[in-house]
Amino acid sequence: MNLLSRKATCNAHGENSSYFLGWQEYEKNPFDETRNPDGIIQMGLAENQLSFNLLESWLANNPDAAGFKRDGESIFRELALFQDYHGLPAFKKALVEFMAEIRGYKVSFDPNNLVLTAGATSANETLTFCLAEPGEALLIPTPYYPGFDRDLKWRTGVEIVPIHCTSSNSFQITESALEKAFLEAQKRNLRVKGVLVTNPSNPLGTTMSRNELNLLISFIIEKGIHLISDEIYSGTVFNSPGFISIMEVLADRKCDIEVWNRVHTVYSLSKDLGLPGFRVGAIYSNDNRVVTAATKMSSFGLVSSQTQYLLSVLLSDNKFTSNYIFENQRRIKERHEMLVSGLRNAGIRCLKSNAGLFCWVDMRHLLKSKTLEAEMELWKKILYEVRLNISPGSSCHCTEPGWFRVCFANMSEETLNLAMKRMKDFVDTNTTNGKNQSHQNFTRNSRRKLLSKWVFRLSFHNREPKER
Repeated sequence: MNLLSRKATCNAHGENSSYFLGWQEYEKNPFDETRNPDGIIQMGLAENQLSFNLLESWLANNPDAAGFKRDGESIFRELALFQDYHGLPAFKKALVEFMAEIRGYKVSFDPNNLVLTAGATSANETLTFCLAEPGEALLIPTPYYPGFDRDLKWRTGVEIVPIHCTSSNSFQITESALEKAFLEAQKRNLRVKGVLVTNPSNPLGTTMSRNELNLLISFIIEKGIHLISDEIYSGTVFNSPGFISIMEVLADRKCDIEVWNRVHTVYSLSKDLGLPGFRVGAIYSNDNRVVTAATKMSSFGLVSSQTQYLLSVLLSDNKFTSNYIFENQRRIKERHEMLVSGLRNAGIRCLKSNAGLFCWVDMRHLLKSKTLEAEMELWKKILYEVRLNISPGSSCHCTEPGWFRVCFANMSEETLNLAMKRMKDFVDTNTTNGKNQSHQNFTRNSRRKLLSKWVFRLSFHNREPKER
């Protein structure tokens, strides 16, 4: 008799994915510049450590906020006592203003439509609970963040049907891809409740075009379904084209309230501010029923009052936020260029990108064959021999073997340079071995041909003459 629930004992969490397996191997042998210089360098973690000094400087200059004081008086007891799960009004106001600032003030947000959650993971799962029943489906364009298989499916029972995108158009969403995914769901007897996209994309590091966003809105209008736009990387855009929020397109199209109510946005401070440990996420929806239900559900994953107070003071400092957004994007761009340049030096190219904390890297030319098995073989070599943990495209449900997600913002410049040196040495060695093997094969084949000719000539000359 099993004393645990099926949910506790099932394997649907997704930890058997190569995305999570790479993490497990890294944790067994983590790189450290002094203690373990030959360890595995973590390049599978989309974490922003580039602007910590800006945050630390602000904290040093604002000791009252960090010490939970207001006008020099302690508010520790006020924050330590029970708080309403609707969230602190001052924080929600500061957060929506920060979200508007990131979007160039082209859109605005009503704090009454905001639901606070313990990170974007919680936000996406909560929205899934609100919009779909077990056995129903969400459509998601590939490649997509590997964690969605856990975040959206494990506890909700909702299925994911991929919208297959390809490198032929830089993995942009097309009308035919949307229709094929919808038909595939119908063949599987799955009712489609919505489409979920990440914009900017994880793992592509690209922003969605206005045409793609308009296509999505037209699609959900036609099908009568929802659209979730996960915009957690909206503040990391460092190159043109700029970021276009789904909210901006809705406003430009002058969509009616019924459409507005079926479009929902997810945000977090984990990537833009580099605060994943603070667990601050948010759902934004114009549908009061979604806001009410999600607010009730948020009681299972609240943001602490202390965190809300500290960040409300920080985000209300307009001078700081303006400088931070600009400087953070500059640093991301600089680090992105370091990675692209280092990979190019190793003979590896990346998909052209303009956002995110990672690159979508093309290693198809390093595969022994155009198969998933060859991709996994290459990934294992990079993990165990090169000692770099990167995410294989198959973990992101990419249908083209040989693409990998490589992160660059969670390490020092010195560590990134070391990673690039390791990669170049690996490529050079394999290229040399490949040339040597080709040369050996050529020489072996040439010898076989010469031997065959010699045997043929010998047999010809030794033949007995035919009778006349």
